[in-house]
Amino acid sequence: MSQIKVAINGFGTIGKRVADAVDAQEDMIIIGVTKTGPSFGCELAVKRGFPLFCTSDEKDRIDKFKDEGYECSGGISDLLHLCDVVVDCSPGKLGESNLVKYKSANVKYIFQGGEKHELTGLSYTSSANHTENLNAPGTRVVSCNTTGLSRTLVPLYEICGSLKVECTMIRRSADPGDSSKGPINAIKPVLKVPSHHGPDVMTVKPEIEINSLAVAVPTTIMHVHSIVADLPDGHGQTTESILEIWKNTPRVILMNGLKDKISTTAEVMEMARDIGRKWGDLHEIFVWEDGVKLIKNKLYYFQAIHQESDVIPENIDCIRALMGVESDWKKSVNKTDLAISNYYNIN
Repeated sequence: MSQIKVAINGFGTIGKRVADAVDAQEDMIIIGVTKTGPSFGCELAVKRGFPLFCTSDEKDRIDKFKDEGYECSGGISDLLHLCDVVVDCSPGKLGESNLVKYKSANVKYIFQGGEKHELTGLSYTSSANHTENLNAPGTRVVSCNTTGLSRTLVPLYEICGSLKVECTMIRRSADPGDSSKGPINAIKPVLKVPSHHGPDVMTVKPEIEINSLAVAVPTTIMHVHSIVADLPDGHGQTTESILEIWKNTPRVILMNGLKDKISTTAEVMEMARDIGRKWGDLHEIFVWEDGVKLIKNKLYYFQAIHQESDVIPENIDCIRALMGVESDWKKSVNKTDLAISNYYNIN
């Protein structure tokens, strides 16, 4: 089978990670990545061997790359004529104008969770609705928080048959490389109630009844979720059986905060670096097993989300879904994760 030709529109925090993940796969190839203009990110693309394109078709902007010593292969339209699918990792709110370009070029497209579900009418996360996305013209990979919620809630729903959830997103205020956002010395509640994160789960698994609140805190390294899930009468589960479900769920890590001495997000991120993850990334959702408790029908637990990386492998599985090359989500997940581990030489 020929390789899927993938374009990355926006080679930034998410784009550079998706590009690496695509490059790791045997069934995919990076056709090109885009930048708005010459910058250090161009140097990274050159070192990785990714053809460089401009996000614009304007000749003056394309020529600026050459002026700064970078070979630019053309504008966005040139790139779209070369690819099978484009992964849009550009800043939020550009989706509507970019969608016009993708449809005009007749290529498949994947947006990120910064865009609304209504843009594509279809959303994606590997465990929830891979099948519904098979051979679709385009979709949207849900946000880091919604991906995290889906990873632990979908397997619970499949065991229990119904689920009602209330959760609070304790959100980092900015990414580590972002110096323009805050708060710096405050806790900022998100006053739009409910926040979009919980209800967004229902774009990929509408059977789960869920609402959420969110609050931004002065940290840059992870989000934490405080979750209360109501299980149906007669669910037959125990705290231990639920932990066992998650231990057998792809892209979920369980560790004991007290015994493993990893009770904070700082220690979780240190663990990711210690095990050799590039950029200190953690694709998996981290659950503190000693913070999980089932009392009658109510399940209480905490989980941590690495906001820069948990959606990366989902994008790879999503490419396979849109291209119709793998109908079994678990097979795609296994293929994706093994290839990434081999690529980074992670045991």
